[in-house]
Amino acid sequence: MNEINSKSFESVTVKSIIQAAKREFYEYGYKSSSLRRIVKDAGVTTGAFYGYFKNKEELFDYVVGCHADIFIKKFVSALDKFEALPADEQPCNMGEISGSCMDWMVNYVYKYPKEFKIILLASEGTKYENFIHEMVDLEVKATENFISVLKGLGYRVKDIDPKLEHILVSGMFSAFFEMIIHDMPYERACEYIKQLKEFHTAGWMKIIGL
Repeated sequence: MNEINSKSFESVTVKSIIQAAKREFYEYGYKSSSLRRIVKDAGVTTGAFYGYFKNKEELFDYVVGCHADIFIKKFVSALDKFEALPADEQPCNMGEISGSCMDWMVNYVYKYPKEFKIILLASEGTKYENFIHEMVDLEVKATENFISVLKGLGYRVKDIDPKLEHILVSGMFSAFFEMIIHDMPYERACEYIKQLKEFHTAGWMKIIGL
């Protein structure tokens, strides 16, 4: 993004562009969105737009990028925190750290619902179109590491077919984001996530033989 100081970024012009961009991206998706419609909706000139952003890609990145980065970093931090536990403490903490992270994630997506709907539903053609897939890959790797730890501790755990593992993890994340995609009320979403955590923790324990 162009270098914009915090004072100028609070300008009415920029706020108008951002709000118009959210509406445009949400309605049309990145690929079919139009800068011409965005500047018209924002009530600014094309010249004013290019005074702040280089192109549509940079604008999209500003609208959702920081939220996607914060979300992924929090998720990675939770995975790293669990993996940093002593091996003999990991089995009894299974689901605790990831569960707390999921609670945080619910709160975060409900603070920025439109931005996450844009990431999930309207980001084709951008670096964010594989957002869920990236999380799935991270979780699959973490699961495999945990199974290795269990084997090292002497647990007689079952091997999981890689395809099944990927399907199960993908299903978990797809289910997680259904709440925001379908405008589930926040209070209901909190209960939904509680049940989702219980379901997947019990399911994984059954599958790996704990």
